[in-house]
Amino acid sequence: MAPSRIPVRDDLRADARRNRERILAAARAVFAESGIDAPMATVARRAGVGVATLYRRFPNRDALVRAAFARQMDTCTRAFADALADHDPWRGFRRLVEVVCELQREERGFPAAFVAAFPDDAVAHARLRSQADRSLATLVRRAQAAGALRADFHPSDLAVVFAAHGGLVTALPADAAASRRLVAYLLEAFRADVANGPLPAPSSTDFRQVGPADRAAR
Repeated sequence: MAPSRIPVRDDLRADARRNRERILAAARAVFAESGIDAPMATVARRAGVGVATLYRRFPNRDALVRAAFARQMDTCTRAFADALADHDPWRGFRRLVEVVCELQREERGFPAAFVAAFPDDAVAHARLRSQADRSLATLVRRAQAAGALRADFHPSDLAVVFAAHGGLVTALPADAAASRRLVAYLLEAFRADVANGPLPAPSSTDFRQVGPADRAAR
């Protein structure tokens, strides 16, 4: 009896899946270290595959970035939806900040991927960012109206928080306790019941300027 060819095909598919996962893991590591504009050849070397193999699976950088951070994008989208659905405005706001910072700690390249412009899918990605901006503004208004969030809080304050948190996770990438403690300190400072006098004028920084700290320094 001739041997079945199905196991061979299955092995090839399994090998292709392993290659794909190696490429995506390498991409996340390289983007965290060097930003999402790092050379594709660097990703291929880190993954242990040829550049041609990488391009067969991901025809351009946009496709690679989106695939590398697909789970994080979905998690972020759900976090905004859950925060808006929470009947407790402060709890929804607080949990959103915690989730985004958790994503930032797990994958330091994610903030840059979230705010990046994707030419081959610019409309959809711009819609996602615009929806996030609107959702955040709504969460801020609700929490302030409930008397939970200090009245002088400005949405740009979160961009500053994420930039500061990004610096911490770059300096202490393995210290999850430091990350959670910093986020807890900052959230406590946002509460209306602990506000002590007015804050200085808000920053002009927005989410599009928040990326890996080492990249921003170059």
